Amino acid sequence: MTVTDYATYIAGLPRVLAGAAVLFRDGRGRILVVRPTYREGWVLPGGTVESDAGETPRQAARRETLEEIGLDVPPGPLIAVDWAQGPARPPVVAYLYDGGVLSEERFAEIRLQEAELVSWKLIEPSEVPGHLQGSLGPRVLAGLRALADGSGPAELVNGLPADA
Repeated sequence: MTVTDYATYIAGLPRVLAGAAVLFRDGRGRILVVRPTYREGWVLPGGTVESDAGETPRQAARRETLEEIGLDVPPGPLIAVDWAQGPARPPVVAYLYDGGVLSEERFAEIRLQEAELVSWKLIEPSEVPGHLQGSLGPRVLAGLRALADGSGPAELVNGLPADA
């Protein structure tokens, strides 16, 4: 296969997007959520993996956390990976990392990226379904279960267990 043939082959392959987010909690188990300027609802700190630049999902999670909330926190273990399908876009492989439990002092250091975020708050796990839309809510709950029972990363499709 020539270089041109290989490039044509690659160009014809299906596309998939990738995103990465970090799940931060406080000492009471509440979850940090942020409100973006570019869409309705709440999300976790995170964003697109810049794979064209060679970025990995873990690197993207750390970069996005620093850019969005001003905290440079190395992501902990991967707690969920979700194949999230949506209208008018390719599927997104969404990686969710454990950000651990932050102290009150670390929460006080949060500085929002004003171009992208309006506010942040802490919510109880029971409030997740009402705050996190689409497959994000079930993804976060699956990640919390994986943390609680030590079962490793949850494999999801649209927020639901992949074997369902």
